[in-house]
Amino acid sequence: MTGKLILAFDTSAAHCAAALLRGDVLLAARAEPMAKGQAERLMPLLEELLAGAGAGWRDLDALAVGIGPGNFTGIRISVAAARGLALSLRLPALGIGTLEALALDLPRPVLAVTDARRGEVYAQGFGAGPAEPRLMAAEALAADLPQGLALVGDGADVLQALRPDLHALPPALSLADSLARIAAARLATGAPHSRPAPMYLRSADAAPAADPPPVLLP
Repeated sequence: MTGKLILAFDTSAAHCAAALLRGDVLLAARAEPMAKGQAERLMPLLEELLAGAGAGWRDLDALAVGIGPGNFTGIRISVAAARGLALSLRLPALGIGTLEALALDLPRPVLAVTDARRGEVYAQGFGAGPAEPRLMAAEALAADLPQGLALVGDGADVLQALRPDLHALPPALSLADSLARIAAARLATGAPHSRPAPMYLRSADAAPAADPPPVLLP
C-alpha cells in the first residue's frame, strides 16, 4: 500500500472525529458525539485509531485538522493539538475548512451550511451562494438562494423551514475522511501551506464577570 499516511481530526462541533488515510485508502475512522470533553478525549482517540491500524505517531506523513467555522472552544482544541503534534513530530499540518469538507465529492451546485444558532448559519457555496465561508442570517440567505438548490450539513433543516423547495443531500464521506483527502490533494500539488489557524466567524460567547473588581489596597 502506497501513499502518504495522513491523520485527520476535528472537534469543531459536538463530536470528536478522526480518520487515518493512506493514499486513497481509508484505514480507520471514528466519530464520537459529545457536547463537551473533547479536550480530554481527543488524544486518546487518536492513539486508539493509530493502534487499531497498526501504526504509530512516527509513521505519519502529515496531519489535517478542521479549522471551522463552528464551536469556538472546539476549534481551538483541535487546532492547538495539530500545531503541537506538527511541532513535536516535525510534520506538515494542514487546516481545512469544515464547510469545504462537507461538500467534497458532491455534485455542484451545492451549499454547505451548518447551524450557528440565533437564527444564523455558517454557509459556503460551491457553484451557488457565498463563495467564501460566511456567518449569515438564515432568512436573508434563504431569500437569495436559487430554487431547488442542494444543501449539505446540519443547517439544511434551518433553511428548508424557510424554503421547502431546497433539498438536502447527505455528505459523500465522513467529515474526518474528507479532511484527510483534501489535505492529501493539497500535498500532492506541492503548494506551500501555513500552520493551521482557527476560522472564527463569530466572537467568543464569553461574557465579562458580573462581580465588581477587587479593591486594591495602597
